[in-house]
Amino acid sequence: MKQSETIFNPKAPHILIEGATQFELGSFNGKAINYDFPKILNYLDAKGKLCFGKNFKIYKEDHELLLELASYFIQDHEYCKKLNIDTKKGILLSGPVGCGKTTLMRLLPHLVPHKKTYNFIPCRNIVFGFNGIGFKMIEDYSDNKAYCFDDLGVEHIGRHYGKDCNVMGEILISRYEVFKQKDILTHITTNLNAVEIEERYGERVRSRMRSMFNLLSFDSNTKDKRG
Repeated sequence: MKQSETIFNPKAPHILIEGATQFELGSFNGKAINYDFPKILNYLDAKGKLCFGKNFKIYKEDHELLLELASYFIQDHEYCKKLNIDTKKGILLSGPVGCGKTTLMRLLPHLVPHKKTYNFIPCRNIVFGFNGIGFKMIEDYSDNKAYCFDDLGVEHIGRHYGKDCNVMGEILISRYEVFKQKDILTHITTNLNAVEIEERYGERVRSRMRSMFNLLSFDSNTKDKRG
């Protein structure tokens, strides 16, 4: 992935600078930013090309979902309320293989470079780690950091010294406690729907996930964009 540093000026927080290009995301009255969604789309398209290459593209059929996600990331509380999105919960972004879930969850934090973002961790890597070091891996994710767990559901059951463990299920239960006690968020991307999540991780995990996440999803007919 290409690296691109965003320049942010606290005196003009509605303007982001990428290289020699300036992107105005809306207007600023000295207290709050009035964001303009078409300008946000323009910035995300440009930033996406800088981060992921020239073939990156914002698809028209994703605009509605992008509006929801962008509203959440910029913390537009009033509009999120209309969308039934709780800004104090994390995001669970679901959709078919190759629809762009991972890309968007890597891209959208760039809208707010002044805010601390989350650590992005593939679920498969977590289970590989568990297989090597055991239950300490689960304990390590009970910390005070925010995470986005990528591709929930593609990982195998963990096994350490002959003991099987549904590693991500256990981590999500731990993250629920972190969320309830410290208001620290967790985000997820997954190909699974709600029923498949419950089948895979159990009703106990699923019930906690309802409290932890806003469920946002791509259309089930969204095409694979990686081709």
